[in-house]
Amino acid sequence: MTERRSQLAQRRKDLGYSQEAFADVLGVDRSTVARWERGESEPMPYARPKLARVLGVTLDALAPLLARTPTFVLPSAVSATVPNHSKASEDDDMNRRELLQLLSVTGALVAIPQLEVADTRPAPESVDDFVQLNTHLWQAFSLSRSKRAVYPLVKQQLGLLTTELERSHSTATHVRLCTLAGDLFQLAGEIHFDANNYMHAAHCYTLAASASKEAKSYDLWACALTRHAFIGMYEQRFTQTVPMLTAATRVAACGDTQLSTRYWVAQVQAHALAGLGDFDGCARALDEAQAVTELSGAVHNGGWLRFDGERLAEERGACYIELGRPDLAETALSDALSHRLSSRRRGSVLTDLAMLGVQQRDTEQVIQYASAAIKLADETNSGYVGRKLDGLNSKLAPLASDDRIRRLSDAISASPTTAAA
Repeated sequence: MTERRSQLAQRRKDLGYSQEAFADVLGVDRSTVARWERGESEPMPYARPKLARVLGVTLDALAPLLARTPTFVLPSAVSATVPNHSKASEDDDMNRRELLQLLSVTGALVAIPQLEVADTRPAPESVDDFVQLNTHLWQAFSLSRSKRAVYPLVKQQLGLLTTELERSHSTATHVRLCTLAGDLFQLAGEIHFDANNYMHAAHCYTLAASASKEAKSYDLWACALTRHAFIGMYEQRFTQTVPMLTAATRVAACGDTQLSTRYWVAQVQAHALAGLGDFDGCARALDEAQAVTELSGAVHNGGWLRFDGERLAEERGACYIELGRPDLAETALSDALSHRLSSRRRGSVLTDLAMLGVQQRDTEQVIQYASAAIKLADETNSGYVGRKLDGLNSKLAPLASDDRIRRLSDAISASPTTAAA
């Protein structure tokens, strides 16, 4: 049993608002409305007068709408009963706050000009230890079903790195430490991004870009800019995203030509151009990304750079869906699904196939793939898949005359991963 604001949700629906449209009128994020209705957060006092006006009620009449009411979750064909993990534990919240504090301190230390000091630098093996630990943390992040589980480890590593940055070092050692900081900042950003904490993720990526620039680590710098661009893409701000990716392209051009950095930037550019409806530009970017297959040797490091072309089929399929080309998307996505994928990637492809069903008005396909994606999202607590399910939910209106689609929509809204922040 959960306590939800069913009266608030019902009033919104009675007025003909979707969660997204309601959020737009209020000037808030859709995730904020979702959390209000799930009873996970309170509308701030300053927001309540506008909320009352939009709902067409007085402030006194608003209070009953904000009351929580018990709701039983019944099993159905499209929604399995799973534990609700939407509220982070107290330990998780504490780790997140402490990590953000450390990020700010470390970011400030990175920006301090370094004097050449030869006799106080740490032994080289100390820095080498940091390199190995960073690599292990990226591996832990990649393998962990719940990305937030890596918070304490990143916090501990960042604390050690901060202590080292507080000391005086040679310029060469300082550059290595800045590179390691840029690496860790990106990992922290990935954890926040997966949890839908966009503001915190953006802060981490900005720090990562600054640290990487300080170290003149061009590939690391380009990846930080590219990850930052993802935030704009998920918020559908493609026009603002393209210039950042253009900058990432210029920075990557100064990097290692044997690494896949520039090809990953091209892949992300393809998504942004698809969002703008630029089919020709998207196709050129996809072809450029495809050239990664011509590289040989170690084209990525398995940490902040992981692009090797393995995901080209699913990425191409997602672009074609955005461009409204289901004929091209189906082949690419079916090919992607035939390969061994992580739970996170499989959930993403399943959601794209469900979106393809929406475009083709194939109710059975929508239900089949979306139900499987919800199950994976809830099992992994992945905000990444949750965001894609949110996007799917906003497109279900043309099929809403089918009761099963309405139940599917409710299941997506009830998932702890959709709009979890």
